[in-house]
Amino acid sequence: MNVNGKNVLLTGGSAGIGREIARQLKAKGAKVLLTGRDPVRLAAMEAEGFETLAADLSSAEGVDALVAGLEEREIDILINNAGLGVAHDVRNAMPDPDAADGCLYANLSAPVRLISALLPRLRARPEAAIINVTSGLAIAPNTASSVYCASKAGLRSYTMALRAQLAAEPIQVIEALPPVVDTQMTADRKTSKMPPEECARQIIATLENNRPEANVGMVKLLRAVYSLSPALARSVMRRF
Repeated sequence: MNVNGKNVLLTGGSAGIGREIARQLKAKGAKVLLTGRDPVRLAAMEAEGFETLAADLSSAEGVDALVAGLEEREIDILINNAGLGVAHDVRNAMPDPDAADGCLYANLSAPVRLISALLPRLRARPEAAIINVTSGLAIAPNTASSVYCASKAGLRSYTMALRAQLAAEPIQVIEALPPVVDTQMTADRKTSKMPPEECARQIIATLENNRPEANVGMVKLLRAVYSLSPALARSVMRRF
């Protein structure tokens, strides 16, 4: 797909991977409307020339408010990038179930609800795309982030089913699987991290080259290991 002139709705676009996707798409001529929760970050993106909408996608009400705020806007590309991380490890203490619910909604239910609401608009375009950003952890989970891993695995499964459902229509359905990327969510991680600029570049290249999956960075290796031995891949990831 040629992104020049395309109308993009990008959730979670004011920081991290989303911010870099927004910048690179804009540089290629796309018209990007991005969402976020932090007013300071949204203001910074507005100063760069982006149109923004404040949106909290951790509840149905937040998703519905975003859809209402779009009014009758045409959308060619929907990028479900917004997400929440939450620690959920019963070995340390009993986790907060409300935090788990918010993570599950933001990472899985919100993309499903947003796609359901916006699919008629995407179908009205000559060509369109849906990009769901999951994670390498959707393939094999680590130990401490069990709820986050479950939410991303659920979105991966949904994305694959949606791709099959829309196979006869001119709508690309893409899954982007980042590795550990240098963002606010991973600030306490001591492992090697991919720059968000490079992660965004690989995701956009997948869209431009009409490929169904963006296996970014080390996720390519994880996919290869998983194809040979799912048990080995799961064993390796449980160490993190």
